[in-house]
Amino acid sequence: MPKDKTVTHIKVLAAAREEFMEYGYENASMRRIGQRCDMTAAGLYRHCKDKAGLFGELVSPSIEKIDAWLEAHINRSIQTMENETIDLWKDSEIDMMRDLIYPNMEEYRLLLTKAQGSPYENYLHDLTQKRQEKMLSFLPLLQEKGYVPHMIDAKEMYLLLSAYTTALFEPVIHGYTEEEAYRCSEMLEEFFLPGWKQLLGF
Repeated sequence: MPKDKTVTHIKVLAAAREEFMEYGYENASMRRIGQRCDMTAAGLYRHCKDKAGLFGELVSPSIEKIDAWLEAHINRSIQTMENETIDLWKDSEIDMMRDLIYPNMEEYRLLLTKAQGSPYENYLHDLTQKRQEKMLSFLPLLQEKGYVPHMIDAKEMYLLLSAYTTALFEPVIHGYTEEEAYRCSEMLEEFFLPGWKQLLGF
C-alpha cells in the first residue's frame, strides 16, 4: 500500500502511536485507534491494511535509521583500514546511541517495549544476528592487516554482541532519562571498548 501523507493519515498514525504506547501491539485495538482519530473502522482500513501494517509504518523509520548508521560505520571502518590509517576505532555503536537513539527515546521505546506479538518482537535478537554476520565477514579483512590475533567464532561473536547490544539499549527499555542514558554510556564505553580493542588486536 503506497504511503499516504495526507493530514488524515498523520492523524491515524498519531492515534495508532498513542494506542500502541498505552496497550502494546498485542492488546492494541483497531476500533480504539479509530475512535482516537474520530474515524470509522471502514475509514481506518482505507489508510492501512491491518494493525501490523500500522505498527510497521511507525517503527520502520527507526529501524532504517539504525541500519543506515551501522552500514556507514562499517564502510568508514573498511575505508580507514584500506587507507592504513592508524586510528581505526573512530566511532562505535556507543556513538550511535548518543547521536541517534538516546535523543529519540520515545521513538525507540515503541519498537523495543511495545512490539510483543508483532513481527518486530525479537528486534534486538535480529539486530544482533545482523551485526554478527557483518562482524564475521569483517574479521578476515582485519586479519589480513595484522589484527585479530585469535579468530572469534560465530557463537562467541553472538555472545559478545548480545551482551553489548542489550546493555546499550537497556536505558531505552527501562525508561531512563536522556541524561541518565548519556551517563550510563560513559560507563559502558569504559567497560566494553577496551575489551573489543583487545579481542580485535587494536
